[in-house]
Amino acid sequence: MFTNLTVMGIETSCDDTGIAIIRREHENNTVLANVMNSQQSFHIRYGGIIPPRAQDLHRSKIADVYERCLEEAKVKPEEIDAIAVTTRPGLPLSLMVGLRFARYIARTYNKPLVPVHHMKAHALQARMEHPIPYPFLCLLISGGHSQLCFIKGPEEFLLLGETLDDAPGEAFDKIARRLRLYINPAYRNWNGGQIVEHAAKLAENPRAFEFPLPLARMRDCNFSFAGIKNNSFRAIKRQERIEGCTPDSVISNYADFCAGLLNAISRHLMNRTQRALEFCLERKLFATDSPRSLVVSGGVANNDTIFQDISHLAEQYDCKTYRPSKKYCSDNGVMIAWNAIEQIMHDKERCLRYDYYNVDIQGKAGLGTSLLQEVVAADIKCKWIKAPLRKGEEER
Repeated sequence: MFTNLTVMGIETSCDDTGIAIIRREHENNTVLANVMNSQQSFHIRYGGIIPPRAQDLHRSKIADVYERCLEEAKVKPEEIDAIAVTTRPGLPLSLMVGLRFARYIARTYNKPLVPVHHMKAHALQARMEHPIPYPFLCLLISGGHSQLCFIKGPEEFLLLGETLDDAPGEAFDKIARRLRLYINPAYRNWNGGQIVEHAAKLAENPRAFEFPLPLARMRDCNFSFAGIKNNSFRAIKRQERIEGCTPDSVISNYADFCAGLLNAISRHLMNRTQRALEFCLERKLFATDSPRSLVVSGGVANNDTIFQDISHLAEQYDCKTYRPSKKYCSDNGVMIAWNAIEQIMHDKERCLRYDYYNVDIQGKAGLGTSLLQEVVAADIKCKWIKAPLRKGEEER
């Protein structure tokens, strides 16, 4: 076990350039620096991320982010023990920028290079801040992913469920854009999830819009948000016709719509997570000598309504719920550095390697061992736990 370890993490899997440095001393973890350059204000004008431009922006900013990170941490490159970098999954053009820069730094200062799986980094991030013992269940929800996995160790992941189409963050973004809520100056630089969550709090009739539950007949832990997205588009169009909206206007009851949308997405996440909890208990996957834990991570974990609903669900199973600090839920260099620390503490010899050119990127990458078919075969029927009532709601 290491008593002192300083690691730099480099994250460029999508449209954010993040570099951070973490120091671990006698089991105490300190984030010495966390520097981020966001491309959101650029890509939002085009309705989505343009990979070649994302690559260009990473290239133009990564050296500056690196220098700012060293300055903020008050650390010299020679004092860093290892360089960690996201290598999978993600946009290949963006991943390559991070890997090439990490190779350059590692080679220049003769430091080992630790490749990191982006989703595994999200899944383990909460352990940097909370005493969460292995094993635990994890719900990963972001703009590009939606997965349920049971985690037995830093490299032991059992995949229980995954998205069949859209991810929740992607659905939020596309629906908020279709609602044209970005014309509100207050929302201009927010992502779709932030907009929907804020607007939902203004709802006067949160049950005005209701959506069918996705995959209601499927006894598995997979997710599908395409149906909610398509139903949303139809509902918006129908409301626009009723109100006679012009092409640059927003439906009058957009807050009620956002409340209904948020409820639908949260309910779907709750139901799939509930079946995962039932499966883990049936298979006796949780340890008997430590409390049960559920981690919610990824950008959508920032949503307080969703986190509170999942926490309420977990309580019914005697399970405590955790998430990283909000500043670490979305993509960042801290989670990459922390994942490398987890790997190094688990297997020093395998991780501290210098074969820089045997490390490569992977646009798509699985998450551990798949138990998807075993979950289907278990055929678990659940008595659904309902979310707590919110302001303006009657019993659902």
